[in-house]
Amino acid sequence: MADPASLLAEQGFAVYVLHYFDRTGTTEIDGLQTIFRHFPLWMKTLWDAVSFVARQPQVDPEHIALLGFSLGAYLALSASAIDSRIKAVVEFFGGMPKEMRFFARRLCPVLILHGEEDKTVPVEEAYHLQQMLEKKQIAYEIQIYPGVGHGFSGETWRDAGLRTLAFLQKHLASGNRDKTKA
Repeated sequence: MADPASLLAEQGFAVYVLHYFDRTGTTEIDGLQTIFRHFPLWMKTLWDAVSFVARQPQVDPEHIALLGFSLGAYLALSASAIDSRIKAVVEFFGGMPKEMRFFARRLCPVLILHGEEDKTVPVEEAYHLQQMLEKKQIAYEIQIYPGVGHGFSGETWRDAGLRTLAFLQKHLASGNRDKTKA
């Protein structure tokens, strides 16, 4: 996460990296039961983090976005579906939990970045999210990388970073105020 955080910070974004596993003492995901057991507490952690970030003097609280990677993308999308403070989401190889698809009160613009050959989070998750956004007429961009699995490197990582920067600049434009990614 250091690369996208550094890229965004260099462009004037206030960047905060959340370690939601710390709240539950989780060191690894050993199956869906761990995710189901901890998901509500991780969501609370994300809510608390957005609250903290929104109070920071260098942050425009009207322009908060989330970046999420894999499980973090599921959390970011879930949070954005219930928290109007979140104005955009960039999700890397994640998706929207099935349970949240029915309870989503709102959605914000989303950048979907996914590998076509992802065996951990199948690319179908990206297409389900795309369909949901289209149905609700929510702005989105999608990039499916052919031959890429779960996680990016090299040119794919570079391209995803540039797309992320452009997407956030487009959806978080706020004049002279700083923008925040949490």
